[in-house]
Amino acid sequence: QVQLVESGGGVVQAGGSLRLSCEASKSILSFNAMGWYRQAPGKQRELVANIRRGGSTNYADSVKGRSTISRDSARNTIDLQINSLKPEDTAVYYCNADLLGSPWGGVDAWGKGTLVTVSS
Repeated sequence: QVQLVESGGGVVQAGGSLRLSCEASKSILSFNAMGWYRQAPGKQRELVANIRRGGSTNYADSVKGRSTISRDSARNTIDLQINSLKPEDTAVYYCNADLLGSPWGGVDAWGKGTLVTVSS
């Protein structure tokens, strides 16, 4: 079973930066992809950024140009750096692993989430 644990959430002033980290219990290179999603109050969960096994990345338009997703395969972690934070970035951020084609079975795995609050 794949477990994901997020860290790094908190309260940040608008214009500031935040770095979120997610540690996986299995080799992240065994996953099809890993990513960060977020869910704001009253809204659907949405993709923020992901990184595929081969290293290609994808960003939501709302964070493109001010965020970076990275991984450390030795530590089995992925990080998400978001700069120039806006109040609309306030959400619970979830780490996700796409397990399709992996040895672990199942479709995907989710962390419990970490709350990011951006104050204006």
